[in-house]
Amino acid sequence: MKQTIVLAAIIAAGSACRRDAVPETPAIAASPSTATATAASTTREPAVRLDPSQLAQIKIEQLSEHSSGDVIHTTGTVEFNADRMARILPPVPGQVQGLRVNVGDDVRQGDTLFVLSSREIASAVADHVASHKDLDLSEKTFAMTKDLFEHGAASRISMQQAENELAKARAKVGQAEEVLRVLGFDDGAIENAAALPSRIAIRAPIAGTVIERTITNGQFVGAENTPLVTLADLATVWVQADVFERDLHSIAPGQKADVTTAAYPADHFSAQVARIGTVVDAQTRTAKMRFVVANPGFRLKPGMFTTTALQLPSQNNALTAPSKAIFVENGRSYAYVQSSAATFVRRALETLPGGADRVRITRGLSPGDRVVSDGVLLLRALEANGASQ
Repeated sequence: MKQTIVLAAIIAAGSACRRDAVPETPAIAASPSTATATAASTTREPAVRLDPSQLAQIKIEQLSEHSSGDVIHTTGTVEFNADRMARILPPVPGQVQGLRVNVGDDVRQGDTLFVLSSREIASAVADHVASHKDLDLSEKTFAMTKDLFEHGAASRISMQQAENELAKARAKVGQAEEVLRVLGFDDGAIENAAALPSRIAIRAPIAGTVIERTITNGQFVGAENTPLVTLADLATVWVQADVFERDLHSIAPGQKADVTTAAYPADHFSAQVARIGTVVDAQTRTAKMRFVVANPGFRLKPGMFTTTALQLPSQNNALTAPSKAIFVENGRSYAYVQSSAATFVRRALETLPGGADRVRITRGLSPGDRVVSDGVLLLRALEANGASQ
């Protein structure tokens, strides 16, 4: 019985050893072609195919590298160009007559704004006429005295007195003429002393637009500091902006800039740095900067808010693309790149700020790539509607 139990134990142990010796079935390895296809399917970029009518609605630009520097963006406001303004003050008290301009009127240099009638003007004209009569008498007296002196019939004292009176008369004429010039009379009118009127025409010293008028016809005005009419030449305006302290070392007068406004977002106005402030605000850490901006069509109006892009010079080349070509989705930037005549693929990008209407491409595109520069919304709509391949 004991031998039977031992034999059964040996047989059981042998069976267990045979089971442990059976190898596991190996897993089937993925083929290289299968792995490549899987990776391609996960990284394949969506493509959109356009028909001929849709192709006509878009614009394509081939990218290339250009010299590009950093851009400083500032905000500011439009102001009148104070160097091209004229504030008309009354030279003497008087009555306003023949007022010809209203606010908003354009005037040329030399145009008559109004006429000023004044007792002071009449008095200055009378002094001028009298001075010429005194000069004429002094010249005749001097000539007669000189003749008598040369023939021994007049003393040297008489001769010197005649010379002195002639010099005084000439000085008085010069003083009277200068008063008339200050009042606004030209040399041609001054020479004809007998025909001088007792009123003067107040003319525009510059060409521009009437931006303020504080008088009415027939009003009496005094010799005060309040301008009667204010003119501004709107061909150029100022933009006053704030620039951060850290950027001051990169800016110098004369640098070019680009100005845009909310009123004309598609228009870019040429600007130039005219002056950089000498004081930095302790709270904002900014300094004032003034741009002189060309204003074609007088579209820039004082009080408008502006955004200015100041391009800094650089020797490095950079790849840039139109701002309209880039769109953002889920926090990432994309562009549509032409892969064939009518097919476009979405390409993920990394960008940096560029010029006023361009961005710098740091990753995702290469020189020679053709991107959709106008019409991105059409491709996005087609892609969303299932037109992608």
